[in-house]
Amino acid sequence: MPNRGAAFPSIVGTPGVRGDEPCLVRTGMPAWVLVQARHLGAVGADLPRAYPTLRAADSVNAWAYYRANRSEIDAQSAENEAA
Repeated sequence: MPNRGAAFPSIVGTPGVRGDEPCLVRTGMPAWVLVQARHLGAVGADLPRAYPTLRAADSVNAWAYYRANRSEIDAQSAENEAA
């Protein structure tokens, strides 16, 4: 999986897999899942309990990626909600 650049080392994507959605390395979890969890009221301490393979650095990188690519992640979240 190629990463999304040095600015987001925990975010990767694979062309042809999950529509090349940005995912968290080691977990395969799409970044939009974390964003959705936060929008639904999850707080920082909830996420490692729900996703034990999630590391603090992964979460930090996922939020940075979201801030830089908000429309992309929001669209992916909306698409998955509608499915």
